[in-house]
Amino acid sequence: MLARSGVASRRAVERLIADGRVAINGRVLDTPAVKIEPGDIVTVDGVPVDAPEPTRLWRYHKPAGLVTSHDDPQGRPTVFKALPPGMPRVLSVGRLDLNSEGLLLLTNDGELARALELPSNAWVRRYRARAFGRIDQAKLDTLKDGIVVEGVQYGSIEARLDKAQPKPGEGGANVWISLALKEGKNREVRRVLLALGLKVNRLIRIAYGPFALTTLESGQVEEVGPRVIREQLAQYVRPENLPTGDTVPKPLKPAVKAEGGAQRRGIGPKARGPGGKGKTAEPEAPKVYKAGWAKPKPKARVGPGRPKRKPGKGPKRP
Repeated sequence: MLARSGVASRRAVERLIADGRVAINGRVLDTPAVKIEPGDIVTVDGVPVDAPEPTRLWRYHKPAGLVTSHDDPQGRPTVFKALPPGMPRVLSVGRLDLNSEGLLLLTNDGELARALELPSNAWVRRYRARAFGRIDQAKLDTLKDGIVVEGVQYGSIEARLDKAQPKPGEGGANVWISLALKEGKNREVRRVLLALGLKVNRLIRIAYGPFALTTLESGQVEEVGPRVIREQLAQYVRPENLPTGDTVPKPLKPAVKAEGGAQRRGIGPKARGPGGKGKTAEPEAPKVYKAGWAKPKPKARVGPGRPKRKPGKGPKRP
């Protein structure tokens, strides 16, 4: 019930119960094997938990510079604090590390989040990585058989070399690589490519299963429609929790970009300055006139935004 209400995943709820933070009708629980009857009041840390809503899912374009956590011990900005107002309590489907960006799925259903994370369900995660170094397609093809890095076994990865850009004045190059994998272990893409001699300097998740980043702007969140949930996720959601209808509420406004994230780094159209250099445009300083100079007179206008036409200039009116 708590996982379905979006409090936490099933595993995390078990820890909450073990810590004595969950109660039913004022009685603190010591085991999750408890049947909840109609009318029972369930509390976590003394706060009542509402009955579960139908399952909902959102696509979120995570900017770089956010931690995928509800609370960070180091005080860094988190994904959940950066979400726009009006979002209910949600959980992430998997994680993206601090410097990674792109598609992050959010849901109010803890059971669904866990199901979509399991490697046994074989949901494909797709990434685009920019990395410094040199490599050829033949070496990337070896990842199809899996790889062991520092004692950790990684499963099959499909990797395609998209583009190589020599870096001026240096012997190395920046390469763009597309990757598809099914496990999504901690920092998997970065560690695997580092083992091949490539240092990732930008990582973007572009798809998770059938859900893609598409045109979502950095920081924007968009809800997936109920019909899509029924068509794509019915096998992972209990029948009584499947949403009805075909429409979702109006899209929420994009969240504020994290400090040190996409806006500062020049990712996205709003961050581009003059000439599209990828830097935030600085406000122009007021022009200073020397002593004795006359300021130019403003041009006379006729009507809103129209300069006055001098006599004898331009076509005459019939």
